[in-house]
Amino acid sequence: MSHLLIVDDDLEVLALLKKFFLQHGYTVETAANGSDLWAAMERMPADLIILDLMLPGDNGLLLCQRLRQQYATPVIMLTAMGELSDRVVGLEMGADDYLSKPFDARELLARVRAVLRRAGESRPMLGDASRPLIRFAGWQLDLTRRELRSPDQVMIPLSSGEFDLLLVFVEHPQRVLTREQLLNLARGHSHDAFDRSIDVQVSRLRRKLEFDTKRPAMIRTVRNGGYQFTVAVTRS
Repeated sequence: MSHLLIVDDDLEVLALLKKFFLQHGYTVETAANGSDLWAAMERMPADLIILDLMLPGDNGLLLCQRLRQQYATPVIMLTAMGELSDRVVGLEMGADDYLSKPFDARELLARVRAVLRRAGESRPMLGDASRPLIRFAGWQLDLTRRELRSPDQVMIPLSSGEFDLLLVFVEHPQRVLTREQLLNLARGHSHDAFDRSIDVQVSRLRRKLEFDTKRPAMIRTVRNGGYQFTVAVTRS
C-alpha cells in the first residue's frame, strides 16, 4: 500500500482528494504549507507527493527543489496556471509530472499510478535484475537500490524520472533515440502534456553527469534526430 502526501492550501481540495485516494486503497496525509510538509515527511516519508504550486510562504517550486535535494520521492505538481513555462520550470525543479487545475480526480489517480510504477512502487525493477549494477565511464547505476554513484563514489540524487531516463540511455548505448522513443521507453507510453519534458530531463541529467554541460560528452544531441548515449556500458 503506497503512502501519499497531498500539499495544498485549499482545505476543501485536501479533504476531497484525501477521501478519493483513501477509497482507492492508499494511505494519505495532508499538509497546507511547507512547514506541514516537512513535519509530515519526518513522521512518515511519503511514497509520492502531490504538491500544489501556489502555496503561502515557500511556493511549490521552491519546495520541490528542496525536496529533491533531500529525498528521491516522486512529485506531481498541481497548479491553476497552465502556461508551458510554468510546467517546464516545474520539471526543472525536479517534478516528475504536472497537472493543471481544474482536473478530473481519475486523471490524477492514473498519473499517480503511472509515476509510482515508474518509481518501482508498483512493478518489477526495470532492466536485467540478474545483473543489477551498470557501469559507464567510472559511474555506477544500481538497479536494485535505484542509486547513481560518481567515479569517486559520491551518491548522486536522482528523481524517478531522471533514473528511468538514464536507464533507457544505458540500455541503448550508441543508439540515437528520438524524443518520442525516449518518452515511450522511459514512461511506457506517449506523454501528451509537453514534449519539452525530455529536453528538461536530459538537461538535468547532463548537469549531474557531464564535466562540461556546454560540450556534453555522454549524452549527445543529434540534430533533427534526438539524443545519443555515447559511452561504453557494462553490467555485473
